[in-house]
Amino acid sequence: MLHTISLVVALLCIAAMNLLIKAGARAMESQQQVGASLSLLSMVKTALVNPWIIGGMICGILNLAAYTFALRKFPVSTAYPIMIGISYAIIVCGAAVWFSERLTAWQMVGMALILAGVWMVAAGMGKTA
Repeated sequence: MLHTISLVVALLCIAAMNLLIKAGARAMESQQQVGASLSLLSMVKTALVNPWIIGGMICGILNLAAYTFALRKFPVSTAYPIMIGISYAIIVCGAAVWFSERLTAWQMVGMALILAGVWMVAAGMGKTA
């Protein structure tokens, strides 16, 4: 049970990481002066003090810890598709709400197919051929 909770925490953290980094990138873009070009070093320095980016990095570290714990019990061939598939759906929905990104009918169909695949992978956990 603890490993399952750990996998859920991992997928929530990776989804949060992506949404927070997107928010940080948007904040950095709005702070950039018109016509100014950020070098890679300048962008890294700016990112390291951006609270959204820092939050994303913290979520990334938490994801690593939770996912590593989950992998002690689950095979990676099962855990990874579950984590990535469900986090994809969370990210798409979160981006639509938080960033007003357009969610098309094709994306919704694709998300349903991905979630159906995740359900099939999860249903097969613990079963052997």
